[in-house]
Amino acid sequence: MTHQNLPAPSAYAERRFLSELELANRWGLSPKTLQRWRGIGKGPVFAKFSKKVGYPLDSQGGVLDWEQRILYRSTSERAFA
Repeated sequence: MTHQNLPAPSAYAERRFLSELELANRWGLSPKTLQRWRGIGKGPVFAKFSKKVGYPLDSQGGVLDWEQRILYRSTSERAFA
């Protein structure tokens, strides 16, 4: 199999960032909510690529880390600030 015949890897599998829209869809939020959170310092860390925003999947403070930190065992636990 030559290089030209190799299947293209999934773009998602190779990327380490989610776009604003991808993260909004993943969490069932509107992109405006993520924009508001960035303005007040809430939510996962993000990177700016010129005019675009990317959310790292696996870095400290990234999407996967954030998802783990907002898990609770009971409703009496204090919410993550």
